[in-house]
Amino acid sequence: MLQLRILSLLFISMILWGCSQRNQSKPNVLLIVVDDLGYADFSPYKNHAPDISTPNMERLAQNGVVYTQAYTSAPVCSPSRSALNTGKYQFRWDKSASWSPGLPVDTKTIAEYLKEVGYTTARIGKSDYGKNYHNFDVREYPTNHGYDYFLGFSAHAHDYWLTSDSIALRTPDPNGTSAHLGPLMINGGYKSYPDDEYLTNIFTDEAIKYMKTDREEPFFLTLSYNAVHHVIHEVPQKYLDKYGVKPIHNYEPDSLETFGKMKPGSYAAYYEKYTRLGAIQDEDMRKYYLANLNCLDDNIGRVLDAIEAEGLGNNTMIVFISDNGGSPITGACNTPLSGGKYSLWEGGIRVPMALCWKGHCKEGEINESYVSSTDILPTIAEAAGITLNDQHLDGKSLLKPDDSRLLVWRWGKNWAVRKGPWKLTNTNESWGKGRPSNMYIRPISSDNSLKLFNLSDDAGERINLANKMPQKVEELKLLYENWIKMNVGSY
Repeated sequence: MLQLRILSLLFISMILWGCSQRNQSKPNVLLIVVDDLGYADFSPYKNHAPDISTPNMERLAQNGVVYTQAYTSAPVCSPSRSALNTGKYQFRWDKSASWSPGLPVDTKTIAEYLKEVGYTTARIGKSDYGKNYHNFDVREYPTNHGYDYFLGFSAHAHDYWLTSDSIALRTPDPNGTSAHLGPLMINGGYKSYPDDEYLTNIFTDEAIKYMKTDREEPFFLTLSYNAVHHVIHEVPQKYLDKYGVKPIHNYEPDSLETFGKMKPGSYAAYYEKYTRLGAIQDEDMRKYYLANLNCLDDNIGRVLDAIEAEGLGNNTMIVFISDNGGSPITGACNTPLSGGKYSLWEGGIRVPMALCWKGHCKEGEINESYVSSTDILPTIAEAAGITLNDQHLDGKSLLKPDDSRLLVWRWGKNWAVRKGPWKLTNTNESWGKGRPSNMYIRPISSDNSLKLFNLSDDAGERINLANKMPQKVEELKLLYENWIKMNVGSY
């Protein structure tokens, strides 16, 4: 009888062990999304800005593939993140191509796909889909679209230092869309931190804690930093010292600081004051950006160290991407690309991107094929053994680049299309006085005429070929119009 019980227990253990092994044959997935990183502020690129220091981003490049022509679906965070997480252009359902596409209930996210096949899922950091901020009972809140666990904030931005209950209670406007502070959301409640803890460090600490958790199932972790978004000057002292800039006082509601017509003592007044040139001069804005970037890179290094320390390196896919191009108001550098965040010039939509997956990606590869952030979902699905049956997906596997594919963009009244090396766009620029930084390459045109570029020869979009090649203009224009006609609002 005793032998029978022992045999039964061994049999059950073997079944459980087998299930665990089958699940763990699927890779863990770490998706690192950073905010407003400049194209030239990514040291794996050959012609990166000479003043940056991102050795841990270089580790990503050494262990995987770097894409030199990776695009987001929009030049700002909310619509870009909607597309990234669904594998679909957000203007399929947001016909106005606005800041606020949200997440439709009938469109699956990466987290939902992975949860269905046994993954545990978590999101740490920024959650921004353009609407329903600060709310728990909405589709856009992470635990309502596939994540088991969420710790972070629901807005465009958050103060890097002020994450306590007490500051939120003392602030007349704690819950803005960009000007936002106070405790972090955690699943169905809030978590307060001391106001001397730094947000980038907090997100890293929480991500490492999550990865160290004992579990049988593979995990999917989205680590979504708000660095290097404004308020760019908020950085720990050692980084300010390194770049030779002085600390600027943190927001204090009792100071009644003003800006424009905003309410004295409001956080919005503080936020707007220090996101414009004047309170910070152009040269110093770049230095604050570099300090913020250096801190972000160090934190990415801590995450990579934890992956190795936990023995996860051989079975973890890491995807790294910026949500849009570098912002002209933070001091980001997009050289040699024109424009930046907020525009459909290359500087607004071409972003740093890397993919690491041992045994599946060639280490140290520089891939010059053009790819899209919408490709992240099908790539992860392929790794997890998921068959995608949605005919409306716009992404393709990053493991199989296609240099003849069609990419399209809609951003308000502006649009662009790319096929092969050719890009056609009507985009323009409309920056206010005192906004662009000295790292910013101004576009050649500020009107909405059609502009044609051969990006293989002219990544900076300095030579408009529209007048010389009217047939190519008409060809690309027709491809764009037909795609819109067939797809926008079609499901």
